[in-house]
Amino acid sequence: MKVKPIGERILIKRLEPEAKTAGGIVLPDTAKEKPREGKVIELGDGKLLKSGGRVKSQLKKGDRVIFTSYAGTEVSIDGEEYLLMSEEDILAVVD
Repeated sequence: MKVKPIGERILIKRLEPEAKTAGGIVLPDTAKEKPREGKVIELGDGKLLKSGGRVKSQLKKGDRVIFTSYAGTEVSIDGEEYLLMSEEDILAVVD
């Protein structure tokens, strides 16, 4: 299924949580925090201005991003879990 976000919204695939701590301790699923990093899968057309024009997103498909903790809405598409969020919830792009 093809999904195209509307306006300034972005479809993100959350990265997998770390299975081990820095010290090498294996974490059970219940102790893992949901990562606040993901990959941009699809972008909307950009924010609509009062003048009728649009502001293009600073992001592009494939960007690895950091977002706020409670950002977005979780959606399931073809059995895969994604986040649909506003561009305002993106904090940074990771190189």
